[in-house]
Amino acid sequence: MPAKSQAQQRAAGAALAAKRGEMPKGKLKGASREMFKSMTEKELEDFASTKHKNLPEHKD
Repeated sequence: MPAKSQAQQRAAGAALAAKRGEMPKGKLKGASREMFKSMTEKELEDFASTKHKNLPEHKD
């Protein structure tokens, strides 16, 4: 499932980095922290790999 906004895509990227151990999970805030807890690495990869082109900054 692709991300619906650029903000969602960035949050998924941060959560994915923490899940892989590339950044401390203590640095996660808000949506990225919730994504880290509730989503698998594969789900996060799908969201994070969404292209920014034609995505709104924030979802309505």
